[in-house]
Amino acid sequence: MSPYDLIGSGFPNWLEVVAFAASPISELRGAIPWAMLKLHFPWYYALSLVIIGNLAPVPFLLLFFNTFSRLLSKIGIFEKMLRWLFRRTRRRGKIINRYQRIGLVLFVAIPLPITGAWTGSLAAVLFGLKFKHAFLSIFFGVLIAGIIVTGVTLLGWTIFDLWKA
Repeated sequence: MSPYDLIGSGFPNWLEVVAFAASPISELRGAIPWAMLKLHFPWYYALSLVIIGNLAPVPFLLLFFNTFSRLLSKIGIFEKMLRWLFRRTRRRGKIINRYQRIGLVLFVAIPLPITGAWTGSLAAVLFGLKFKHAFLSIFFGVLIAGIIVTGVTLLGWTIFDLWKA
């Protein structure tokens, strides 16, 4: 069952939001607008749930990604996918390699595709950041990205309401 299977399946809405935010594709960039505009959650409630959901997989990724990727790399198709993912992350993660913790915060904080908590966790592992430093950096990056996406969602909602009136 994927997090997307929870949507409309009878699970509580708050759990759907947490699962949506924990998924590697949408993360908080998709979960905040969905929680606020579709489910009509107040911004502070949506932001809180999404931060919890977005951070939920991070400790597991930081602790177990190396082991998991070594096992998967023994399978042909996964080896190619992992090589592509590592190359792409190293190329996009130059800021992390140069500025370490602050670079990781900035990398995760920019709410663009392939710059969230999942990729930040992968980059932290690839660049050898310690768990505590990586987790705190990703936490602050997720917090900043959440504030940005919440602000943009509120601004867009306000402009749409003014335009509609």
